[in-house]
Amino acid sequence: MADTERRTAFKRQVASLLLLLYVWAIGSGTVRYSVPEEMESGSFVANIGKDLGLDLKELFVRRTRIVTEDGSQYFHLNGNTGEMFIKEKVDREILCGQTDPCTVQFEIILDNPLQSYRIEVRVYDVNDHSPVFLESELRFKIPETTPRGSRFPLESAQDLDVGNNSLQNYSISTNAHFRVYTGEHSDGRKYAELVLDKVLDREHQPEVNLLLTAVDGGSPPRSGTAKILIIVLDANDNLPVFSQTIYKARVLENSPKDYLVVTVSATDLDEGNYGEICYSFSQKSKENSKTFKINPMTGEIRLTGAIDFEMIETYELNIQATDGGGLSAHCKVLVVVLDVNDNAPEVIVTSFISPILEDSLAETVVALFIVRDRDSGDNGRTVCSIEDDVPFSLKTTFKNSYSLVKVHLT
Repeated sequence: MADTERRTAFKRQVASLLLLLYVWAIGSGTVRYSVPEEMESGSFVANIGKDLGLDLKELFVRRTRIVTEDGSQYFHLNGNTGEMFIKEKVDREILCGQTDPCTVQFEIILDNPLQSYRIEVRVYDVNDHSPVFLESELRFKIPETTPRGSRFPLESAQDLDVGNNSLQNYSISTNAHFRVYTGEHSDGRKYAELVLDKVLDREHQPEVNLLLTAVDGGSPPRSGTAKILIIVLDANDNLPVFSQTIYKARVLENSPKDYLVVTVSATDLDEGNYGEICYSFSQKSKENSKTFKINPMTGEIRLTGAIDFEMIETYELNIQATDGGGLSAHCKVLVVVLDVNDNAPEVIVTSFISPILEDSLAETVVALFIVRDRDSGDNGRTVCSIEDDVPFSLKTTFKNSYSLVKVHLT
C-alpha cells in the first residue's frame, strides 16, 4: 500500500512539472496559481484544500465550492478531495485578447461558518498562432530618383500570441536594392520598414519582387509571409508633405457612427496628376480597420463602429498620402478615447444564509457579495453602505468584496 501511495505521489509531481503549474503566493488574502492555455478538460491544477490547510472532512462538511462573478466555469473543484481541475479548455486569446498578464479570478466559499478565499489563476500564453499579413501582396511605386536610405512602411503582420510568442522580427529575400528594418512601437508591437540601400534604375529593372517574412519568438518559431511588388517609376520631383507629423484627437467613447475624429492634410508642389493626393491607412490592424475610415480625397477620418474605453483606451493610426506619381508621405494619428460613466455598479451576491436566529449573541455572517463597476477612474469607484437603523453591518473582506454581518443590539 505504501508503494502505491508513493507511486501516486510521484505521478502527480511529474504531471505538475510537465504542466508548468506552480503556486505564486499563499496568504495576504489571495492564493495564486498559473496554468498554460489550451490544457485539456480534466487536467489537474492544484490541491486547493491542501494549500488552504483544510482537511478532507472539513471540505465535505462545509460544502466547499467555487463562485465566480460572471458565472464562467473554467475550473472544477472536487469537494471531497480539494483538488481543482480544468473544466473546459481555456483559450487565452479569447479570454484576454492582447492583455497580459491574463488572469481568472474567483472565490472558494465554505459554509458553517461562512468563509471565503480569493483565488487567482494566471493563464500563460502558448505559441499557437502564426503571424498573418492582412494582405497577401504589398505593392509600392517607387521613382528611380529615390535617394538611398529612403524608408517605406510595410503592412504589419498580426499575431494573437503575446510576450515572447508574439511577432519579433521581419526579414526579406536576398536582393540587390533593399533591406528590411524591424522597429518597435511605444506599446511594444513590432513594425517593418523597407529601406533602399542601392538606387533603382527603371531601364535596368522596372520591377522588383521580394518575399517578406514575419517570425515570432516561440520555440519552435512560427512565421507568415507576404509578397512585395515594387514598380519602379520615372521621376516625380516632389513628395507630398503633411502639415503635421503627428495628429492628436480626443473622442468620447459614446460618440456616434460617422463622427469626425480629425482631418489630416498634405500638400504637393507638383502640378497635374503628380500633385493630386490620395489618403489611405498604412500598417492596418483589424481594430483600426473596423473602427475608422478615411476619405481618400479630403483626409477626413471618421468612426465606422463603436469605441469602448474599457476595451481600448488609445488608437494609433498610420496615414499615407500618395500623389499621382506614386510618391508618398506618412504621418501618425493618436486617438485617445475618453471614458464616459456608462456602466452602473453591480452587486453580485456570492453566498446567502436564511433564516437566522434573532437572539444570536455572536456576530453572524449572513451574506457575501461583490460590488463592481466596469468604468475606470472616478467613474468606476463605488461606495457600499446600508441603512443605519438595521441590526446589520458591512465589512470589507477584499477589494470590492463585502460581508453582511448580523450584530447583537443591546
